[in-house]
Amino acid sequence: MSKPVILVSNDDGITSRGIAVLVEIMASIGEVVVVAPNSPQSGMGHAITVGETLRLEKTDIFGEIPAYECSGTPADCVKMAKHFVLKDKWPDIVVSGINHGSNTSISVLYSGTMSAAIEGALEGMPAIGFSLCDYSSEADFSHVHDYIKKITLETLARGIPKGVALNVNIPPKRNQNIAGIKICRQANAKWQEEFDQRHDPNGRRYFWMAGNFVNYDKGEDNDEWAIANNYISVVPCQYDLTAYHSINHLNDSWQILD
Repeated sequence: MSKPVILVSNDDGITSRGIAVLVEIMASIGEVVVVAPNSPQSGMGHAITVGETLRLEKTDIFGEIPAYECSGTPADCVKMAKHFVLKDKWPDIVVSGINHGSNTSISVLYSGTMSAAIEGALEGMPAIGFSLCDYSSEADFSHVHDYIKKITLETLARGIPKGVALNVNIPPKRNQNIAGIKICRQANAKWQEEFDQRHDPNGRRYFWMAGNFVNYDKGEDNDEWAIANNYISVVPCQYDLTAYHSINHLNDSWQILD
């Protein structure tokens, strides 16, 4: 049997440690092609480049593995892979990451890592975004290999519903072993932003965003609980943002409808 074709992307940039680890893992599974941003694109969400040029350059950063660095966003990278790199060899799976930091709960909306995966899902491909819940530049990735390989192989073998991307978050390296893998829902949690007002040397005002993460969710079936209890969380995500439960309410209560 031929090896699966695996498209790898990320949002931390093509030179990040996380994508190097992911490429190494995926190379043990299938035929890897990399299209990733040429600079960090964290927090870009599902932005695409409009009204500016996009550049795509081949690089030998991963040796013999075909790799391209793109001047655009993570979503741009998947689009460029489809139209210019892979063409008639569209991948069997799209994987994104490994993100340096958590993408649990509301962070999925802002995540460039997950947007690359969701762009793959938009095209009908199985897709996974991988994140390590450790923001350190010296983060230890040594415990992620087997789990990422198992999840990817299971996805290839069993499949996932069309239009769905898996948001996989892995606890940081701890003294105890990973407790297991849990299928979860997104936690009801958010960042409570604060903006620090400052002035540059010329006296011009600018703002620096800070804040604290607030978890309102007391359940034990969500991604925040899983990570806190040393489980890998797997949340199936979709790009259809329709609040279906609100359609009947609006139809019944609004007075302006025909």
